[in-house]
Amino acid sequence: MNSPQVDADVIIAGSGPTGAMLAAELRPHGVRVLVVEKETAPKSSVRIVGLHIRTLELMATRGLLDPILEHGRRRPAAGFFAAIPKPAPENLDSPYAYIVGIQQPVIERLLADHATGLGAEIRRGQAVTGFQQDDDGVTVELTGGQRLRARYLVGCDGARSTVRKLLGVGFPGEPSRNDTLMGEMEAAAPPEEIAATIAGLGDRHQRFWLRQIGGVYSVVVPAAEVADRTEPPTLDDFKERLRALIGTDFGVHSPRWLSRFGDATRLAEHYRVGRVLLAGDAAHIHPPIGGQGLNLGVQDAVNLGWKLAGQIAGWAPDGLLDTYHAERHPVAAAVLDNTRAQMELSRPEPGPQAVRRLLTELMDIDEVNRRLVEKITAIDIRYDFGPGPDLLGRRLPDVGLKEGSLFGVLRPGRGLLLDRTGGLTPGGRSGRVDHLADPTAALDVPAVLLRPDGHVAWIGDDQRDLDVHLARWFG
Repeated sequence: MNSPQVDADVIIAGSGPTGAMLAAELRPHGVRVLVVEKETAPKSSVRIVGLHIRTLELMATRGLLDPILEHGRRRPAAGFFAAIPKPAPENLDSPYAYIVGIQQPVIERLLADHATGLGAEIRRGQAVTGFQQDDDGVTVELTGGQRLRARYLVGCDGARSTVRKLLGVGFPGEPSRNDTLMGEMEAAAPPEEIAATIAGLGDRHQRFWLRQIGGVYSVVVPAAEVADRTEPPTLDDFKERLRALIGTDFGVHSPRWLSRFGDATRLAEHYRVGRVLLAGDAAHIHPPIGGQGLNLGVQDAVNLGWKLAGQIAGWAPDGLLDTYHAERHPVAAAVLDNTRAQMELSRPEPGPQAVRRLLTELMDIDEVNRRLVEKITAIDIRYDFGPGPDLLGRRLPDVGLKEGSLFGVLRPGRGLLLDRTGGLTPGGRSGRVDHLADPTAALDVPAVLLRPDGHVAWIGDDQRDLDVHLARWFG
């Protein structure tokens, strides 16, 4: 019996940053991609999101950094953890040791244009309403009753993911208990008056965030209880909360964007069930403190894309696709833990405030401050590839090469054998692993094998040992 006709290799539910990035990661490998998005038009909100160091590195490897910098604004990698005002550590191991604030609709448009420019199709006004999977693929039901056939389905459809619910994957964690208001706006009060007022509050200033970024103020305050938590906040809501907390609203006006968020924290039990996978907010949700959510989803996509492409092409080794869950689930669990800790440090009770004061002192130690910044910005991640040097499993920074830099060489989205010896070879893996023999490469080791996501899969100078690891990751 013939298998049903396949309309796409991969159908992605959701065209947000995670879905668009995944589509763009799949296309260079020849994967036919269809992205379906329930919204008929892109978001019009001007909410600002922050792109962290590791995300900026990944954007650089895909040729996206310049347009992002053109539309965003840089700020120091400082004051991340629980909004404790500490300076950025010196000599962070990245050429992009800063944060880029960018409007969410802009980054979504840039990523969507990148994906469609590579040949992905995005259909708006359509959503996944059901699916059935079998040994050969997934039959996906869309809005209006249309049924399409794909080899794989990936749910990138947000915190209320239809794909996750239909898949029956558990989403354990804690429901939202408290709401917070977040926005950007101008203030009539002079900056020195605002700074002096906040300085005179003592511990009470830990209950809110008010920081000048460019010509506007970023404001984060605990929300008052409301009957309808889905109702968008107003400028008057911010003014009322500032007056209640401080005694003045500083004459805030002309909001750029306003939003309300809860502190629900949940993690999907499985990222893959058969031919259906989850990524981004469909797999994990947490409060936006520290600004990690979008970054976590985009990094999911980069981890998954080449593995799913290898599965579709038929060269993926047994178990390669399962490493997506094995690697990314613990990363998300760690993010959930650090956001839980940050939320506790923001509570006004004496106990959390005592811990906050202690941590504030400890962060004067450079290594403590550095560790927390590296954790928030995801440059501390080390996947478990087995025993080996500390570099194994970590991302390789943008080391200098004889011609250009590492991130430029990684742009095609393939693996890379970076070889200072000149005597190694990736074997018959053309199209999967590039080989760059460069004795001038700024490495402290003879050679490294990099995966398409930039993580070090092997270190050494022995061809037979290299062959084992090539087979493990690239078939």
